Amino acid sequence: MSSRHDLTLEEKIKLIKENECGSSYRELCDKFKLSIGAVSNIIKRKREYISDYEINHNKNVKRKISHDFSQRINESVYEWFVSQRTKKIPVSGPILQAYARQIAKELDDASTFKASNGWLERFRVRYNINFRVISGEGASVDQNIADDWKSRLLTILQDFSPADIYNCDETSLFYKLMPNRSLVIDKDDCIGKKKSKERFTVLLCANWLGTHKLKPIVIGKAARPRCFKNLDLKKLPIVWHNNRTA
Repeated sequence: MSSRHDLTLEEKIKLIKENECGSSYRELCDKFKLSIGAVSNIIKRKREYISDYEINHNKNVKRKISHDFSQRINESVYEWFVSQRTKKIPVSGPILQAYARQIAKELDDASTFKASNGWLERFRVRYNINFRVISGEGASVDQNIADDWKSRLLTILQDFSPADIYNCDETSLFYKLMPNRSLVIDKDDCIGKKKSKERFTVLLCANWLGTHKLKPIVIGKAARPRCFKNLDLKKLPIVWHNNRTA
């Protein structure tokens, strides 16, 4: 008999099945290169091995199903993303995540897929997607798309009270920018100075009725500007944040 070796769980299951089909211990010894005692021990513990195999097999099946499900979501989201960018429609990370959750529900209503920030980062890396500022007016948005979105938006909002519908938008405050119009003596006095690009980024949010206005979020470059030296930031009529690229 050849030198003995340890069997994998799958090999043990195969040995057990062959024994149940009529193979003798001696035949199993020769085929699997085991001693009589080792074969006997495997047969005695066959319920244990079969149970372990079924548990592991089910895990592998679930893992494959989960992988296939995630792959279908990724492919659907990427296809949609490409179609939106072809139409020159900006797509942010949160929009991608919301669409991914929608697709997951369509594929399986009981899905607990979260489209987390971790998923978004992996999706972005997988498809080599970068976040960039959209500049210029290379193409106008199709009017049919805009009209379709208006009708969809009304359908979404119809179940909400106007007091519970909020709008949020970002703007820039160029606090050092001089007016671009002025009283002048003659046309030669119309030459101005270089425009300042110093600014604060401001986020404004209020409900439809205007009865609830959230504190504006203002983002500047400094964590604590000099003018804030003796101020309690919590008492300001704004929420202050800083970012060097603000």
